[in-house]
Amino acid sequence: MKKILIVDDEVNIGLLLAKFLGRNGFEVKTATSGVSAFEILEKEEFNLVLCDFRLEDTDGREILKKIKLNYPRTGVIIITGYSDIKLAVELIKMGAYDYITKPLYPDEILNTIKKAIDTQQALNEEMDKPKSSTEPGKNREVSNQDFRQEDYVIGQSGPAKELIRQIDLVAPTTYSVILIGESGTGKESVAKSIHLKSPRKDKPFVAMDCGSLTKELAGSEFFGHEKGSFTGALYTKIGHFEMANGGTLFLDEVGNLSYEIQAALLRTVQERKVKRIGSTKEIDLDVRIIVATNENLIDAIAKGKFREDLYHRFNEFGIYMPPLRERGKDIMIFAEYFLLSANKELNKGVKGFSAEVEESFLTYPWPGNVRELKNVLRRAVLLTEGDFIQTKALPLEISTFSKVSAFESAVENVSTNNHREKKLDLKNAALEAEYDTILKVLREVNFNKTKAAQILNIDRKTLYNKMKAINMD
Repeated sequence: MKKILIVDDEVNIGLLLAKFLGRNGFEVKTATSGVSAFEILEKEEFNLVLCDFRLEDTDGREILKKIKLNYPRTGVIIITGYSDIKLAVELIKMGAYDYITKPLYPDEILNTIKKAIDTQQALNEEMDKPKSSTEPGKNREVSNQDFRQEDYVIGQSGPAKELIRQIDLVAPTTYSVILIGESGTGKESVAKSIHLKSPRKDKPFVAMDCGSLTKELAGSEFFGHEKGSFTGALYTKIGHFEMANGGTLFLDEVGNLSYEIQAALLRTVQERKVKRIGSTKEIDLDVRIIVATNENLIDAIAKGKFREDLYHRFNEFGIYMPPLRERGKDIMIFAEYFLLSANKELNKGVKGFSAEVEESFLTYPWPGNVRELKNVLRRAVLLTEGDFIQTKALPLEISTFSKVSAFESAVENVSTNNHREKKLDLKNAALEAEYDTILKVLREVNFNKTKAAQILNIDRKTLYNKMKAINMD
């Protein structure tokens, strides 16, 4: 259970927040002053501190400084009753994850808290700098240098080296960048790596998920709004462009934006100015834009779903994100890295992978890419009781994939041999149809032979004999 400390001298606000977060699975404690907050922090470790900016004995700036100095593994979110872009940027540069303006909206603050905890956890993993991992019979030393460049896992394959070459090439420039690739390939991590290698590395990096934006909210999220500018605008909101001023704005799943928002976005990108909704004041912008998509934007342009002029504004430099299945030996480098991370998270000491698991990892196509591999490792480490992860700790779709592939290959070989020997008579055709049916049923029941025999209306011995005929165990 993740632990949160709420620091607010308004007791009722602290209690309401604690009750709300408690219902959402967090362990929460409250403090009404800076002194009492640090008394609690000395005794317990927290994942996150949620702190009001103005306290009777201090302010959020001082709280943030002390936490980052004395408790660097704890994330911080600052809450305030007013909006000040300079203060927001200052606090984020000092190490705060975010700066939230009152009134607080439950869904918004819950989403921000979850992201802050995930981000801090990643930073903690980096600070831990794990040194080694062992595979059966290999005793291979695994260095962080095998894995990471700034904030991205590199790998050693040809596609990985080409990706890093392009990151190093474009990072020092002011070019806008499009990251193109399947979901889960690590586009946000690459965007952060570009930012951290650029002259803007000390300025804000702001990420925005365009896929989750509604048409009504998109304008406010991009450009901000003034209090009272529309129904429900109860406070002044700073948009993502303002938050990223001087730094980098990363727009994920940009192909999901409505055509109207694309037009407004184009105007902002061209003029390098932004105007909050309900305001007449224009704010000068100096923002580098990196966008990501798993769609083919050229096709979207042809279908009238994406503006061609906006595409060319973004596409000053394009980077292809290779899927995990194209990265060969990198799969095990990623797996070892996520193994170390999962061990730290779960306080376990799993050393490596069985030979069967490694074979499964190298043959499985990983449709969810790096994100899927990370989730698989977290689950497997949780389920593993010994030193090495075994096949039984893997999801069925991975553990059965090699069996399915072997069975399909065997069926194909039977068919090929029959054609080659020109014996495709009625008997052989019926045999092939029978094998196809057995394969289909086995896949549907995840290779449970008892269930398969029942569905096929044969006994288990007959099923085993038919499988043995094509060397399928």
